[in-house]
Amino acid sequence: MDTEAAEPAANLWRAGLERVPDAVWRREDLRVLILAGNGLTSIPPDIGRLRRLHTLDLGHNALTALPEEIGELTALSRCLYLHDNRLTALPRSLGRLHRLTYLNVGDNPVEALPEEIGGLVRLVELRAQRCRLRELPASLGRLTALRELWLRGNALTALPPGLSRLRELRELDLRDNALAEVPGALRGLPLLRRLDLRGNPLRAVPPWVARELPALERLDLRWTGVRPAPEPVGELERRGCVVHR
Repeated sequence: MDTEAAEPAANLWRAGLERVPDAVWRREDLRVLILAGNGLTSIPPDIGRLRRLHTLDLGHNALTALPEEIGELTALSRCLYLHDNRLTALPRSLGRLHRLTYLNVGDNPVEALPEEIGGLVRLVELRAQRCRLRELPASLGRLTALRELWLRGNALTALPPGLSRLRELRELDLRDNALAEVPGALRGLPLLRRLDLRGNPLRAVPPWVARELPALERLDLRWTGVRPAPEPVGELERRGCVVHR
């Protein structure tokens, strides 16, 4: 028997909804709720009643804000999809979702991630692509279980020093930001395999990239100002790292 398929779920993907039926909020047994691809502009505080959810998909709507009650969903452990909405801010209560392992807030005009995001201590993958981020909260360094961090298409000029604590990080996408140098916060990350720096105004690759990123397998430097063959790049290539330039 497929026990996962038998879980209480409500799949309202592309159901043409402009508001969520009240009956959904009475389904307090729900483990999975999919509301993606509708015309939703708001979510009521009633969502806080669904305290058994492990997966919530609110992507591809027109949401401009989320209620603080989303922080009541402390059983959320698998996925929270908020991408492709019109969110300009995220509720501070997100930091109470201590069991969450995947969060996607990409394709929203979000200008800052809340400091409370550091409470997502089990997060394995964070996607905040094509937002309007100019900086990241220092608390991001508390996400020590993080393996993938996707930050493409923002306006970042630096990374907080605390990111050096992300010892499990394997993949980091920083494409199309405003980085003038490779962030020193990445020094010594033992498991980082892929680093995408395309489309940043870089001028050089510092020597520590070859020395202190021992697991690096792919480095993308296309559409930057890096010289054709700086010595650290040659050292990376000699050890088998694929460098795109």
